[in-house]
Amino acid sequence: MAKSNSPSNQYVSKQTLMTSVVVALMVGFFGGLVFGIYKTSSGLPTAQPGGMPGDDGRAQMRQALMEKVRQDPNDAAAWIQLGHLNFDRNAVPEAIEAYEKALALQPDNAPVRTDLGIMYRRANRPEDAIRAFDRAIASDPKLENARFNKGIVLLHDLNDREGAIQAWEELLKINPVAMAPNGQSVDELIVHYREHE
Repeated sequence: MAKSNSPSNQYVSKQTLMTSVVVALMVGFFGGLVFGIYKTSSGLPTAQPGGMPGDDGRAQMRQALMEKVRQDPNDAAAWIQLGHLNFDRNAVPEAIEAYEKALALQPDNAPVRTDLGIMYRRANRPEDAIRAFDRAIASDPKLENARFNKGIVLLHDLNDREGAIQAWEELLKINPVAMAPNGQSVDELIVHYREHE
């Protein structure tokens, strides 16, 4: 039986489409509203038009966070935000300092310890990076990012190909379909470096 193209069938289809569009717009609007209220209530500057803070917004955010940690040096969340902000602007020494202060307050925060390890690598401190990744893994054995980055530092900074492959094999035990940031699968990465010894 052929599908009918009567006006009533088309009307239902258009009505369903319009309902979906309205629902999506409402979800987006209310989601943005909730996020905006959260940002405003946190005392931090809100983003510039376009969704991301501009240079002035980042500078204001940095100043606000620095003031926050001056007033309360035990505010681990503010130290972490300051570390992330400095990480994103590639202010390596400042990021390291903020992450170290945060970790003095929250020593088992594995994601922050992983970010600290990445900053140590950028500061040409690969041994410190490996120690940071190992401590992150000890705190959270399933933390994939720490294992992946440990392999990167071992391979590229310490010329330890076998150690890198071992770190990535451990990652695959946790997540057999783990991917590198460039979209390459970790198992392909292992095969590549095994073949190019």
